[in-house]
Amino acid sequence: MSCSSSLILPSISSNGFRRFCPMKLDKSRVFMSSISVGSRIAAVDDALFADYKPTNAFLFPGQGAQAVGMGAEAQKVPAAAELYKRANEIMGFDLLDICINGPKEKLDSTVLSQPAIYVTSLAAVEILRAREGGQQIIDSVDVTCGLSLGEYTALAFTGAFSFEDGLKLVKLRGEAMQDAADAAKSAMVSIIGLDSDKVQKLCDAANEEVDEANKVQIANFLCPGNYAVSGGVKGIEAVEAKAKSFKARMTVRLAVAGAFHTSFMNPAVSRLEAALGATEIRTPRIPVISNVDAQPHADPDTIKKILASQVTSPVQWETTMKTLLSKGLKKSYELGPGKVIAGIVKRMDRGAEIENIGA
Repeated sequence: MSCSSSLILPSISSNGFRRFCPMKLDKSRVFMSSISVGSRIAAVDDALFADYKPTNAFLFPGQGAQAVGMGAEAQKVPAAAELYKRANEIMGFDLLDICINGPKEKLDSTVLSQPAIYVTSLAAVEILRAREGGQQIIDSVDVTCGLSLGEYTALAFTGAFSFEDGLKLVKLRGEAMQDAADAAKSAMVSIIGLDSDKVQKLCDAANEEVDEANKVQIANFLCPGNYAVSGGVKGIEAVEAKAKSFKARMTVRLAVAGAFHTSFMNPAVSRLEAALGATEIRTPRIPVISNVDAQPHADPDTIKKILASQVTSPVQWETTMKTLLSKGLKKSYELGPGKVIAGIVKRMDRGAEIENIGA
Protein backbone atom coordinates (compact mmCIF):
# COMPACT_ATOMS: atom_id res chain seq x y z
CA MET A 1 0.00 0.00 0.00
CA SER A 2 1.48 3.35 -0.99
CA CYS A 3 1.26 6.48 1.13
CA SER A 4 1.48 8.68 -1.94
CA SER A 5 -2.29 9.05 -2.17
CA SER A 6 -2.44 11.20 0.95
CA LEU A 7 0.09 13.68 2.19
CA ILE A 8 1.46 12.93 5.65
CA LEU A 9 2.86 15.93 7.47
CA PRO A 10 4.24 16.21 10.99
CA SER A 11 2.38 18.13 13.66
CA ILE A 12 3.20 18.77 17.28
CA SER A 13 1.47 16.51 19.77
CA SER A 14 0.51 17.44 23.31
CA ASN A 15 3.84 16.14 24.60
CA GLY A 16 5.77 18.37 22.22
CA PHE A 17 6.75 15.68 19.73
CA ARG A 18 6.02 15.39 16.07
CA ARG A 19 3.50 12.90 14.93
CA PHE A 20 2.30 12.06 11.45
CA CYS A 21 -1.14 13.48 10.64
CA PRO A 22 -2.93 12.65 7.42
CA MET A 23 -4.13 15.78 5.62
CA LYS A 24 -6.19 13.78 3.17
CA LEU A 25 -7.42 10.32 3.99
CA ASP A 26 -8.38 7.54 1.66
CA LYS A 27 -10.86 4.93 2.84
CA SER A 28 -8.23 2.59 4.24
CA ARG A 29 -6.72 5.40 6.27
CA VAL A 30 -10.11 6.38 7.66
CA PHE A 31 -10.45 2.77 8.80
CA MET A 32 -6.96 2.76 10.30
CA SER A 33 -7.43 6.03 12.13
CA SER A 34 -10.76 4.91 13.53
CA ILE A 35 -9.09 2.09 15.43
CA SER A 36 -6.00 4.03 16.46
CA VAL A 37 -7.56 6.57 18.80
CA GLY A 38 -9.82 4.51 20.97
CA SER A 39 -11.51 1.17 21.37
CA ARG A 40 -11.36 -1.10 18.37
CA ILE A 41 -14.38 -0.80 16.10
CA ALA A 42 -13.64 -3.90 14.07
CA ALA A 43 -10.90 -6.46 13.76
CA VAL A 44 -8.05 -5.31 11.56
CA ASP A 45 -7.27 -7.39 8.50
CA ASP A 46 -3.68 -8.40 9.17
CA ALA A 47 -3.19 -8.86 5.42
CA LEU A 48 -4.02 -5.21 4.72
CA PHE A 49 -0.53 -4.62 3.29
CA ALA A 50 -0.12 -8.03 1.61
CA ASP A 51 -0.04 -6.60 -1.93
CA TYR A 52 2.34 -3.73 -1.15
CA LYS A 53 4.43 -2.38 -4.03
CA PRO A 54 7.59 -0.75 -2.67
CA THR A 55 9.18 2.29 -4.29
CA ASN A 56 11.20 4.03 -1.58
CA ALA A 57 12.18 2.38 1.70
CA PHE A 58 13.51 3.51 5.06
CA LEU A 59 15.84 0.91 6.62
CA PHE A 60 16.83 1.13 10.28
CA PRO A 61 19.96 -0.48 11.80
CA GLY A 62 20.19 -2.87 14.72
CA GLN A 63 22.59 -3.49 17.59
CA GLY A 64 26.19 -3.36 16.46
CA ALA A 65 25.77 -0.15 14.45
CA GLN A 66 26.54 2.03 17.47
CA ALA A 67 29.69 4.14 17.56
CA VAL A 68 31.01 6.72 19.99
CA GLY A 69 30.26 10.16 18.56
CA MET A 70 26.82 9.33 17.21
CA GLY A 71 24.19 11.93 18.02
CA ALA A 72 26.57 14.87 17.67
CA GLU A 73 25.24 15.85 14.24
CA ALA A 74 21.68 15.68 15.56
CA GLN A 75 22.35 18.52 17.99
CA LYS A 76 22.39 20.93 15.04
CA VAL A 77 18.72 20.20 14.31
CA PRO A 78 16.31 21.26 17.09
CA ALA A 79 13.71 18.53 16.44
CA ALA A 80 16.44 15.87 16.52
CA ALA A 81 18.10 17.30 19.64
CA GLU A 82 14.72 17.32 21.37
CA LEU A 83 14.46 13.54 21.01
CA TYR A 84 17.58 13.10 23.13
CA LYS A 85 16.18 15.41 25.81
CA ARG A 86 13.02 13.33 26.01
CA ALA A 87 15.10 10.14 26.00
CA ASN A 88 17.20 11.40 28.91
CA GLU A 89 13.99 11.87 30.94
CA ILE A 90 12.75 8.35 30.15
CA MET A 91 16.11 6.66 30.67
CA GLY A 92 16.86 8.56 33.86
CA PHE A 93 20.38 9.53 32.79
CA ASP A 94 22.21 11.42 30.04
CA LEU A 95 21.97 9.02 27.08
CA LEU A 96 23.29 11.68 24.68
CA ASP A 97 26.50 12.03 26.70
CA ILE A 98 27.17 8.29 26.39
CA CYS A 99 26.37 8.41 22.65
CA ILE A 100 28.79 11.27 22.02
CA ASN A 101 31.53 10.58 24.57
CA GLY A 102 31.26 6.89 25.43
CA PRO A 103 33.12 5.08 26.82
CA LYS A 104 32.81 2.51 24.04
CA GLU A 105 32.43 -0.41 26.48
CA LYS A 106 29.41 1.27 28.04
CA LEU A 107 27.79 2.20 24.73
CA ASP A 108 28.33 -1.34 23.42
CA SER A 109 26.33 -2.91 26.26
CA THR A 110 22.97 -4.34 25.21
CA VAL A 111 21.02 -2.25 27.73
CA LEU A 112 22.46 1.02 26.35
CA SER A 113 23.19 0.36 22.68
CA GLN A 114 19.59 -0.57 21.85
CA PRO A 115 17.93 2.64 23.14
CA ALA A 116 20.87 4.70 21.84
CA ILE A 117 20.46 3.35 18.29
CA TYR A 118 16.66 3.72 18.44
CA VAL A 119 16.89 7.41 19.40
CA THR A 120 19.75 8.17 17.00
CA SER A 121 17.92 6.54 14.08
CA LEU A 122 14.76 8.59 14.69
CA ALA A 123 16.95 11.67 15.09
CA ALA A 124 18.29 10.91 11.59
CA VAL A 125 14.71 11.15 10.30
CA GLU A 126 14.52 14.67 11.73
CA ILE A 127 17.88 15.55 10.18
CA LEU A 128 16.53 14.43 6.82
CA ARG A 129 13.30 16.35 7.36
CA ALA A 130 15.25 19.55 8.04
CA ARG A 131 17.22 19.44 4.81
CA GLU A 132 15.93 20.83 1.53
CA GLY A 133 13.58 18.31 -0.06
CA GLY A 134 13.71 16.09 3.00
CA GLN A 135 10.00 16.21 3.78
CA GLN A 136 9.25 15.17 0.20
CA ILE A 137 11.53 12.15 0.61
CA ILE A 138 9.78 11.19 3.86
CA ASP A 139 6.40 11.51 2.18
CA SER A 140 7.56 9.28 -0.68
CA VAL A 141 8.52 6.35 1.58
CA ASP A 142 6.00 3.54 1.17
CA VAL A 143 7.67 0.68 3.07
CA THR A 144 10.04 0.37 6.00
CA CYS A 145 11.85 -2.26 8.04
CA GLY A 146 14.64 -2.54 10.56
CA LEU A 147 17.25 -5.09 11.51
CA SER A 148 16.17 -6.74 14.79
CA LEU A 149 16.02 -3.74 17.16
CA GLY A 150 15.45 -1.58 14.07
CA GLU A 151 11.97 -3.07 13.66
CA TYR A 152 10.91 -1.03 16.71
CA THR A 153 12.36 2.10 15.10
CA ALA A 154 10.45 1.37 11.89
CA LEU A 155 7.21 0.92 13.83
CA ALA A 156 7.75 4.21 15.67
CA PHE A 157 8.41 5.98 12.35
CA THR A 158 5.10 4.69 10.97
CA GLY A 159 3.12 5.81 14.03
CA ALA A 160 2.41 2.30 15.33
CA PHE A 161 3.45 3.61 18.73
CA SER A 162 4.79 6.88 20.11
CA PHE A 163 8.47 7.75 20.37
CA GLU A 164 8.21 7.51 24.14
CA ASP A 165 6.41 4.16 24.21
CA GLY A 166 8.87 2.75 21.69
CA LEU A 167 11.83 3.87 23.77
CA LYS A 168 10.34 2.30 26.90
CA LEU A 169 9.87 -0.97 25.00
CA VAL A 170 13.40 -0.89 23.61
CA LYS A 171 14.84 -0.10 27.05
CA LEU A 172 13.01 -3.09 28.56
CA ARG A 173 13.96 -5.27 25.59
CA GLY A 174 17.65 -4.53 26.11
CA GLU A 175 17.42 -5.23 29.83
CA ALA A 176 15.47 -8.45 29.32
CA MET A 177 17.88 -9.72 26.66
CA GLN A 178 20.87 -8.89 28.86
CA ASP A 179 19.33 -10.75 31.81
CA ALA A 180 18.56 -13.76 29.59
CA ALA A 181 22.13 -13.73 28.30
CA ASP A 182 23.50 -13.57 31.86
CA ALA A 183 21.51 -16.70 32.77
CA ALA A 184 23.47 -18.96 30.40
CA LYS A 185 26.86 -19.06 28.70
CA SER A 186 26.11 -18.25 25.09
CA ALA A 187 27.53 -16.29 22.17
CA MET A 188 27.19 -15.34 18.50
CA VAL A 189 29.58 -15.63 15.57
CA SER A 190 29.39 -14.40 11.97
CA ILE A 191 30.24 -16.92 9.26
CA ILE A 192 31.65 -15.22 6.18
CA GLY A 193 31.88 -16.80 2.73
CA LEU A 194 29.36 -19.66 2.88
CA ASP A 195 25.80 -19.98 1.60
CA SER A 196 23.03 -20.68 4.09
CA ASP A 197 22.88 -24.42 3.31
CA LYS A 198 26.57 -24.86 4.13
CA VAL A 199 26.22 -22.80 7.31
CA GLN A 200 23.36 -25.08 8.35
CA LYS A 201 25.57 -28.14 7.72
CA LEU A 202 28.32 -26.49 9.76
CA CYS A 203 25.85 -26.00 12.61
CA ASP A 204 24.71 -29.63 12.32
CA ALA A 205 28.33 -30.82 12.54
CA ALA A 206 29.00 -28.65 15.59
CA ASN A 207 25.81 -29.85 17.28
CA GLU A 208 26.96 -33.46 17.02
CA GLU A 209 29.80 -32.65 19.42
CA VAL A 210 27.96 -30.71 22.14
CA ASP A 211 25.15 -31.31 24.63
CA GLU A 212 21.66 -29.83 24.31
CA ALA A 213 22.56 -26.74 26.33
CA ASN A 214 25.24 -25.79 23.81
CA LYS A 215 23.37 -26.35 20.53
CA VAL A 216 23.73 -23.71 17.82
CA GLN A 217 21.53 -22.41 14.99
CA ILE A 218 21.51 -19.72 12.33
CA ALA A 219 20.15 -16.60 14.05
CA ASN A 220 20.61 -13.90 11.40
CA PHE A 221 20.08 -14.54 7.70
CA LEU A 222 21.72 -11.28 6.60
CA CYS A 223 22.78 -11.78 2.98
CA PRO A 224 24.51 -14.40 0.83
CA GLY A 225 27.88 -15.14 2.40
CA ASN A 226 27.08 -13.51 5.74
CA TYR A 227 25.12 -15.41 8.37
CA ALA A 228 25.25 -15.16 12.15
CA VAL A 229 25.12 -18.28 14.30
CA SER A 230 23.93 -18.24 17.93
CA GLY A 231 24.12 -20.81 20.68
CA GLY A 232 25.99 -22.13 23.69
CA VAL A 233 29.62 -21.11 24.02
CA LYS A 234 30.92 -24.66 23.47
CA GLY A 235 28.77 -24.97 20.34
CA ILE A 236 30.05 -21.64 19.02
CA GLU A 237 33.62 -22.75 19.67
CA ALA A 238 32.93 -25.94 17.71
CA VAL A 239 31.56 -23.86 14.81
CA GLU A 240 34.68 -21.70 14.82
CA ALA A 241 36.95 -24.76 14.89
CA LYS A 242 35.16 -26.43 11.97
CA ALA A 243 34.52 -23.37 9.79
CA LYS A 244 37.74 -23.63 7.77
CA SER A 245 37.06 -27.25 6.87
CA PHE A 246 33.70 -26.13 5.46
CA LYS A 247 35.57 -23.55 3.33
CA ALA A 248 34.37 -20.51 5.25
CA ARG A 249 36.46 -17.44 4.48
CA MET A 250 36.46 -16.32 8.11
CA THR A 251 34.53 -16.22 11.37
CA VAL A 252 33.98 -13.14 13.50
CA ARG A 253 32.87 -13.48 17.12
CA LEU A 254 30.23 -10.80 17.72
CA ALA A 255 30.46 -8.36 20.62
CA VAL A 256 26.98 -9.07 21.97
CA ALA A 257 25.78 -10.29 25.34
CA GLY A 258 24.66 -13.73 24.23
CA ALA A 259 22.77 -15.94 21.80
CA PHE A 260 20.19 -13.51 20.46
CA HIS A 261 17.33 -14.79 18.27
CA THR A 262 17.39 -18.30 19.76
CA SER A 263 15.67 -20.12 22.61
CA PHE A 264 18.40 -18.76 24.91
CA MET A 265 16.28 -15.57 24.90
CA ASN A 266 13.14 -17.37 26.17
CA PRO A 267 13.38 -15.69 29.61
CA ALA A 268 12.97 -12.31 27.90
CA VAL A 269 9.71 -13.21 26.13
CA SER A 270 7.31 -13.01 29.08
CA ARG A 271 8.66 -9.59 30.09
CA LEU A 272 8.26 -8.34 26.53
CA GLU A 273 4.73 -9.79 26.29
CA ALA A 274 3.71 -7.95 29.46
CA ALA A 275 5.18 -4.64 28.28
CA LEU A 276 3.70 -4.97 24.80
CA GLY A 277 0.33 -5.88 26.27
CA ALA A 278 0.32 -2.61 28.22
CA THR A 279 1.37 -0.53 25.18
CA GLU A 280 -1.04 1.03 22.69
CA ILE A 281 -0.07 -0.20 19.24
CA ARG A 282 -1.85 1.05 16.14
CA THR A 283 -1.91 -0.11 12.53
CA PRO A 284 1.24 1.30 10.85
CA ARG A 285 0.51 3.96 8.22
CA ILE A 286 2.75 2.09 5.72
CA PRO A 287 3.96 -1.53 5.64
CA VAL A 288 6.58 -2.54 8.22
CA ILE A 289 8.27 -5.79 7.22
CA SER A 290 8.68 -8.22 10.12
CA ASN A 291 12.01 -9.84 10.93
CA VAL A 292 10.22 -13.05 11.90
CA ASP A 293 8.46 -13.91 8.63
CA ALA A 294 9.54 -11.16 6.18
CA GLN A 295 5.90 -10.06 5.83
CA PRO A 296 4.07 -6.81 6.68
CA HIS A 297 1.44 -6.97 9.43
CA ALA A 298 -1.45 -4.59 10.04
CA ASP A 299 -3.24 -6.02 13.08
CA PRO A 300 -1.92 -4.50 16.34
CA ASP A 301 -2.38 -7.75 18.29
CA THR A 302 -0.41 -9.67 15.67
CA ILE A 303 2.33 -7.04 15.75
CA LYS A 304 2.59 -7.48 19.52
CA LYS A 305 2.92 -11.26 19.17
CA ILE A 306 5.52 -10.87 16.42
CA LEU A 307 7.63 -8.48 18.51
CA ALA A 308 7.52 -10.80 21.52
CA SER A 309 8.62 -13.79 19.44
CA GLN A 310 11.24 -11.82 17.52
CA VAL A 311 13.96 -12.22 20.19
CA THR A 312 13.80 -16.03 19.89
CA SER A 313 13.30 -16.21 16.10
CA PRO A 314 15.92 -16.04 13.33
CA VAL A 315 16.11 -12.68 11.56
CA GLN A 316 14.91 -13.08 7.96
CA TRP A 317 16.70 -10.02 6.58
CA GLU A 318 17.94 -11.71 3.40
CA THR A 319 14.39 -12.73 2.42
CA THR A 320 13.11 -9.26 3.29
CA MET A 321 15.61 -7.48 1.05
CA LYS A 322 15.23 -9.99 -1.80
CA THR A 323 11.46 -9.48 -1.68
CA LEU A 324 11.72 -5.68 -1.69
CA LEU A 325 14.17 -5.70 -4.61
CA SER A 326 12.11 -8.22 -6.59
CA LYS A 327 8.97 -6.13 -6.05
CA GLY A 328 10.62 -3.16 -7.73
CA LEU A 329 12.16 -1.12 -4.90
CA LYS A 330 13.82 1.92 -6.47
CA LYS A 331 15.71 3.58 -3.61
CA SER A 332 16.51 2.91 0.05
CA TYR A 333 17.64 5.16 2.86
CA GLU A 334 19.57 3.83 5.86
CA LEU A 335 18.78 6.08 8.80
CA GLY A 336 20.97 6.00 11.89
CA PRO A 337 24.52 5.14 12.86
CA GLY A 338 26.83 3.08 10.66
CA LYS A 339 26.48 1.71 7.14
CA VAL A 340 25.93 -1.98 7.88
CA ILE A 341 22.63 -2.18 6.03
CA ALA A 342 23.99 -0.35 2.98
CA GLY A 343 26.77 -2.94 2.76
CA ILE A 344 24.25 -5.79 2.92
CA VAL A 345 22.00 -4.25 0.26
CA LYS A 346 24.94 -3.63 -2.08
CA ARG A 347 26.10 -7.22 -1.62
CA MET A 348 22.68 -8.44 -2.72
CA ASP A 349 22.36 -5.99 -5.63
CA ARG A 350 25.37 -3.91 -6.66
CA GLY A 351 23.11 -1.62 -8.64
CA ALA A 352 20.78 -0.91 -5.74
CA GLU A 353 20.48 2.76 -4.82
CA ILE A 354 20.86 3.41 -1.10
CA GLU A 355 21.72 6.57 0.81
CA ASN A 356 22.87 6.82 4.41
CA ILE A 357 21.39 9.49 6.65
CA GLY A 358 23.53 9.60 9.78
CA ALA A 359 23.05 11.44 13.05
